[in-house]
Amino acid sequence: MALLFFAGMPLAQAVAILQKHCRIIKNVQVLYSEQSPLSHDLILNLTQDGIKLLFDAFNQRLKVIEVYDLTKVKLKYCGVHFNSQAIAPTIEQIDQSFGATHPGVYNSAEQLFHLNFRGLSFSFQLDSWTETPKYEPNFAHGLASLQIPHGATVKRMYIYNGNSLQDTKAPLMPLSCFLGNVYAENVDVLRDGTGPSGLRLRLLTAGCGPGVLADAKMRVFERCVYFGDSCQDVLSTLGSPHKVFYKSEDKMKIHSPSPHKQVPSKCNDYFFNYFTLGVDILFDANTHKVKKFVLHTNYPGHYNFNIYHRCEFKIPLVIKRDSADSQTETCTTYSKWDSIQDLLGHPVEKPVVLHRSSSPNNTNPFGSTFCFGLQRMIFEVMQNNHIASVTLYGPTRPSSQLRTSDLPQ
Repeated sequence: MALLFFAGMPLAQAVAILQKHCRIIKNVQVLYSEQSPLSHDLILNLTQDGIKLLFDAFNQRLKVIEVYDLTKVKLKYCGVHFNSQAIAPTIEQIDQSFGATHPGVYNSAEQLFHLNFRGLSFSFQLDSWTETPKYEPNFAHGLASLQIPHGATVKRMYIYNGNSLQDTKAPLMPLSCFLGNVYAENVDVLRDGTGPSGLRLRLLTAGCGPGVLADAKMRVFERCVYFGDSCQDVLSTLGSPHKVFYKSEDKMKIHSPSPHKQVPSKCNDYFFNYFTLGVDILFDANTHKVKKFVLHTNYPGHYNFNIYHRCEFKIPLVIKRDSADSQTETCTTYSKWDSIQDLLGHPVEKPVVLHRSSSPNNTNPFGSTFCFGLQRMIFEVMQNNHIASVTLYGPTRPSSQLRTSDLPQ
């Protein structure tokens, strides 16, 4: 059975493959920086297979495949094994399988020799050799070109895009990874004089010419959705959602005026969940028109991590100055809450603490988040100061105060 991982594959798709084959691929670790999730790659460590999948911290696409224990895997190139129980991955075997390349490069800090091909690197460890390597000591920055001694075996192998492992970046998503889905390259929040008015989405999909499947190519197009759009408007603009979620009974009705406390709701508002766009759209149960948008940042350490793809949004914020005209600044997926507060000022009200759990008896291992309301927007803030989601609501609200019924679901 073959499991295919491609450079540029989105994180959610790689996780779905591992979950589907959980009886074969066991004990997968998710490694990330809790306090600074953008400073280090997000890693899926397949501990029993000796493989790490390294995803770019920003775009969350597969950047590097590292094989760090070659004794646990069989490797072949062009249908011929170069690493197995019967074949050791020696320098001679690598040369026979892959052909000539530039001389190896010695990193004295790591005590590793690196043999580089385009998109592929092999690392050989110094302390396993009995022969002193021959190198040019005048090479810049402590690295030296050399001939790797005979019999040296590979310690690690890296697969990546481009000419250099150090400079590699996650490529664009391959067409084979779209699988009929539409993805959002970026999402711009539109404003009118009073606040958010809608979304402009730049969308990507894999399209092809009429009747020619082999000519598939990337298609890019823009769509806009607005508060007050009907359910049919949204379906014709964005297509069918991945899921429709009906809101449960409002648990906060105890805070409503007393005549309405015990009145059961005849129908529930409902969400269109667009997981590959990183967007939820809430419709009013009576009018079936858009009343709320939710944009998800998909940071690791959040309760909803890996349910949504990261929404690369830009939100214009109106900054009012006492002695000058108002200015506009931009909030993005990567803005921290402290910087937003510095621009907009601290909210008058205390934040609402949001607890999430799968059932009343379960505890959320990631802890609570805090919701702040500003300019007809609700910012859900994680404990590391990053934004977990932004909820935008329309101008028909009777009050601009943060209410529990407005919180992310």
